[in-house]
Amino acid sequence: MENQIRSRDAKLVPIGNSKGIRIPKALLQKYGIKDSLLIEETEKGLLLRSKEEIKLSWEDTYKTMAKEKEGWNDFDTTLLDGLEDEDFEY
Repeated sequence: MENQIRSRDAKLVPIGNSKGIRIPKALLQKYGIKDSLLIEETEKGLLLRSKEEIKLSWEDTYKTMAKEKEGWNDFDTTLLDGLEDEDFEY
């Protein structure tokens, strides 16, 4: 995905005692939104997103990391976090 933030104007429309927005079909398809979505309150405002978790394959993950020049430098820290010494029940 691009790191560019895109914005669109949306008009609030009355729906009973509430208000709603119309989301273009192309955006619904692009983000995999079908019957419902999540609305998250953030410090910057509302975030609308699909309820369905989009999972990338390892291949897609590596391609995205290479494209964004993301490294695994923090991975060593994770390996040494001490959890390997804990006893977990299975």
